[in-house]
Amino acid sequence: MSFSSLFARIVAVVGGTALQYRRLTEGSPTPAWGAAPAIPEAKPQGAIPTLKMPTAQGWAPGQLPTAAPGLKVNMFADKLDHPRWIEVLPNGDVLVAEAMSHDRPARSVYDYAMVATMRRASAMGKSANRITLLRDADGDGVAETREIFLSEQNQPFGMALVGETFYVGNTDGVVAFPFKVGDTRITGQNLDKGRTLVTFKPAGHWTRSLLLSPDKKKLYAGVGSLTNIADEGFEAEKGRACVYELDLATGASRIFAGGLRNAVGLAWEPKTGVLWTVVNERDGLGDETPPDYLTSVREGGFYGWPYCYWGQTVDDRVPQDPALVAKAITPDYALGGHTASLGLCWMPAGTLPGFPDGMAIGQHGSWNRSTLSGYKVVFVPFENGRPSGPARDILSGFLAPDESQSYGRPVGVALGPDGSLLVADDVGDVIWRVTGA
Repeated sequence: MSFSSLFARIVAVVGGTALQYRRLTEGSPTPAWGAAPAIPEAKPQGAIPTLKMPTAQGWAPGQLPTAAPGLKVNMFADKLDHPRWIEVLPNGDVLVAEAMSHDRPARSVYDYAMVATMRRASAMGKSANRITLLRDADGDGVAETREIFLSEQNQPFGMALVGETFYVGNTDGVVAFPFKVGDTRITGQNLDKGRTLVTFKPAGHWTRSLLLSPDKKKLYAGVGSLTNIADEGFEAEKGRACVYELDLATGASRIFAGGLRNAVGLAWEPKTGVLWTVVNERDGLGDETPPDYLTSVREGGFYGWPYCYWGQTVDDRVPQDPALVAKAITPDYALGGHTASLGLCWMPAGTLPGFPDGMAIGQHGSWNRSTLSGYKVVFVPFENGRPSGPARDILSGFLAPDESQSYGRPVGVALGPDGSLLVADDVGDVIWRVTGA
C-alpha cells in the first residue's frame, strides 16, 4: 500500500470520528431544497473539516443506474476516459470532453488529505485532455463510431459551434478552430489556424462551460474560483467566480455577472430568454450550509461569494465588504448542500414521458458532509419562466447503499439527437441515454 493510500485511510478514520461527533451534536438537518430552503446556522468545521468521499468503483457488467418510473436507461457509449461534458452537433454527432483535475503536490496537511481522497475517488489524476466524437448512424441508441475529434487541449470542457467555427473552453481560455459538420476530427491545417478568444486563470475550479446566445452572436463562459473562500487573497480571485460574456464579432469580453463561486452548467429558459446557471457553493459550514443552487443570471448581478451566501447571510470567515453584501442577489432555487450540481440543460415538455418543461441537472455528488448527497440526475419543473415545484429524480443508483463506493458520478447533461437525455458519467466512464420506457 502506498503512503498516499495509507494516509487517505487514516484521514477516513479521523474524518469518520468527526462525522459521528457532528451527527450526534448537530443531528440530521432538513435538506435545503426549493425556493425557500431552511438553511441551518453555519457551524465552521475548523481544522478537521468533514471529508467523506466514496471510493470509485465503476459499473459491473450489466449494472445500470436506476431510472425513474416510466423511464429506461441504456449505455450510449462506454470505455471513455473521465467524460465530463457533452455537445451535440447539428448532424447528430455527439462530442464528449474528457478531462479531469491534474494531479499535484499537496500544499498542507489538510490539502494532502484532500488530494489523497480525490485520487481514491478518481477525481484527480492524468487528464486525457481530448474531445471524442461519437456517432450512432443506425439509430439504435448506441454509438458505433468513435473518433478522437481534438486532442492535446488543456482540460477541455465547454464546446460550441457557430457556422464553421468550433469553440472549446479550455481551463486557460477559449480557443476556436475551423470545422465543417460531418467531419470526424479537427486535424492538420485547421489545428494550425486555432486562435485564442480570451484567456482565463487556470487551476482551482478548472471547468469552463460554454453557452451560445440564441442569436449566436455571443458566447457565455462559466469561470470558477481558485479557492473555497478566497483563501489565497482577493487578488488571486480577480477575473474568477463569474460568468463571462464574449462578443464573437468584436472579440470583446467582459464579466457578465459575479459572486458565483463555481458556476458550471449554463442554459437558456426559452420563453423568457433568461440565462440560468447551477452554482457550487462554499465548504466547511455544515451538511446543508449553504446549499448549491440554480439561479437566473442578471446582467451586472452579484451573488455574494465570498462575503455571503443565499442573499446577505455573512460568512464571517471572510474579511467583509458591506457594500457588496448589501447588493448580493438571493438565488432562485436551492439544490441541497454540497450536491455538486454541475450539469444543466433545458428539457422541453415531452422529452421524457410525464415530465413538463424544466431543467435537467447532473449532480456530481458531495464530499464535505456527514451523509452524502447528490450522485443523481434531477429535474426541476418550470412554469412561466420560473421553478414551479419540487425536484424529481431522473436517474439515481450511482452510489452504493452504504456510501462506501460510487459506481458512477453524473456531470454533463444534454438533449440527444433523437430526443433522449444524455448524461456524462466520469467515474463509470460512460455516456448514459435516458428515454421513455
